[in-house]
Amino acid sequence: MAVRLPRPHRFDVCVAVGGVLGGLLLWAIGLGVRPAGEPLVLFDGRWPLLVPLVVMAGCELLRRDAPRTGLLVGTAALAADTVTQGSLVTVILYTDVMYAAVLYGPPASARRIPWITGLLTVAGTVVPFALWRTPEALLIGVGVGIVSFAPASTGLIVRNHREAADAALLRAEQTALLAEMDRVQAVTAERSRMARELHDMVANHLSAIAIHSTAALSLDDAATTRQALGVIRENSVAGLAEMRRLIGILRDDGGDTEPAAAPTLDGLGALVEGARANGLDVTLDAAHGENLPAPVELAAYRIVQESLTNALKHASKGPVHVRLARHADALRVRVTSPYGDRDTPRAPGSGAGLVGMRERAALLHGTFEAGPAPEPDVAGDRIWSVCATLPLTAAQPPTEGDPA
Repeated sequence: MAVRLPRPHRFDVCVAVGGVLGGLLLWAIGLGVRPAGEPLVLFDGRWPLLVPLVVMAGCELLRRDAPRTGLLVGTAALAADTVTQGSLVTVILYTDVMYAAVLYGPPASARRIPWITGLLTVAGTVVPFALWRTPEALLIGVGVGIVSFAPASTGLIVRNHREAADAALLRAEQTALLAEMDRVQAVTAERSRMARELHDMVANHLSAIAIHSTAALSLDDAATTRQALGVIRENSVAGLAEMRRLIGILRDDGGDTEPAAAPTLDGLGALVEGARANGLDVTLDAAHGENLPAPVELAAYRIVQESLTNALKHASKGPVHVRLARHADALRVRVTSPYGDRDTPRAPGSGAGLVGMRERAALLHGTFEAGPAPEPDVAGDRIWSVCATLPLTAAQPPTEGDPA
């Protein structure tokens, strides 16, 4: 199968054609590098110098795709040019081939060629002067340096600048990519935080509304219906206030409106009273002390709130116990409720409550467990247990009151 060579670059073709035309112009007017009759001119006459010229122009077509091959062939063509009357265009084209070999060649060649040409320049300066002891002998080294070392050094400088520019561009792209990843993570974290806030603030009230509206519709008793409607109204007003608070945080434009303060454990009493009004038999044992970190208080409050909401929807009849105990390094929260064999909950749920509680504990580097307790309570009833351990020295994430 034939190997298809790459198509030369348009600029390389223009250089090759221009070199041939320029060399032919100098050949037509009889302008050569060396006069006829010199000892080095083995092939006298005007025609032999055209062969190295055409070969060197062909090397220009290889300057990008095969720069080392072009340099080797071009060096041979330059050597052949030295035994003819010579063409100035051939020498000029060779300097470009040398430059391209360093610029487009492999990294190893780009490092070695300047050193090799530098040594040749030094040798071309020292050896002729040592042999002939005339100042004119130094011109040989100057010519070697101009033809080989100067274009090789220029190619190395340009290559280093290009590599530095490419590295800077790569770093900029990586920085932009990392910034985009950080932005996506920040947006995802903020969406998760707002999802937890929305669920924790509204789910409790909506669950109570759903349960009491079901009772009002199913029981044909005016007193019970009136009581249920009162609870529905109370929870709807409270839920609406929570929704307005959340919307205020989301739409905060830096005006005079201050976001409402985040709930603390001092509000557990009111939270328990609201659960009792919704029909739960709740007992509270809060030995949490004072001066807790704000994120720990918020997480503990929300975990208790969501646990009471789940008890309202899923628990069987019986006592619900809420216990908070402060230890030297952590605050431990435990909520237990009767765990029956109810087929369907009193109110529909999405399952996001347990996820939100687990996320709150994880943000504080704490632990969270929820599920049926291994042993029944003292009355022999199966219980559902929610346990969270919140370290007091955890890093503090943003609180609820902070605007997004």
